[in-house]
Amino acid sequence: MAKRSKAYEAAAAKIDAENFYAPIEALTLAKDTNPSKFDATVEVAFRLGVDPRKADQMVRGTVNLPHGTGKVARVLVFATGEKAEAAIAAGADFVGSDDLIEKIAAGWTDFDAAVATPDLMGKVGRLGKVLGPRNLMPNPKTGTVTADVTKAVNDIKGGKIDFRVDKHSNLHFIIGKVSFDVAKLAENYAAALEEVLRLKPSASKGRYIQKATVATTFGPGIPVDPQVTKVLTEA
Repeated sequence: MAKRSKAYEAAAAKIDAENFYAPIEALTLAKDTNPSKFDATVEVAFRLGVDPRKADQMVRGTVNLPHGTGKVARVLVFATGEKAEAAIAAGADFVGSDDLIEKIAAGWTDFDAAVATPDLMGKVGRLGKVLGPRNLMPNPKTGTVTADVTKAVNDIKGGKIDFRVDKHSNLHFIIGKVSFDVAKLAENYAAALEEVLRLKPSASKGRYIQKATVATTFGPGIPVDPQVTKVLTEA
């Protein structure tokens, strides 16, 4: 195990690992205990009561965070002709078709989200082994396989996040930066939580959100009460 910094240890000492904090308390503590000198990302992790090996228990979705993520996403669009021009006009960082497909097939993934027009998915689908594990594969369920590339790019640039449960039943996503005030972080957390709850599979039995944690990029995890599903923006 890597040796932790003194700043991390000092931050961890302020957290009661046996306590379940209300979301607003956890977010306040995350800001107060951030050990980094830079504007770190605030991240959330849920352990869900689902079996992702079963298709009817897969949890995947998107949500537009009210206050964005604090990061301008690098968006790649697979498109040609007028759709490619529309993607460029919308501010996409990379636009192309066969050229980008070949580059990604060779291992390049220096972008945060990918969008594709439906007519190119036959080709893009071959990139599953590269894009799939990185949660970058365009998918109609998340609005990233679409003819309306302008809306897709604007949504992603504006703070739309994509999440998917992993094989260990964990769900990870970001809700902003340490520089955000607590109320904005809480509103982003609430928006994401609402969507995760809405997506609860009918086949999931027992407690759906079993564990919840908030942390900054290099900070210690702060346990959040998984039973609190109504998030207040004031303590």
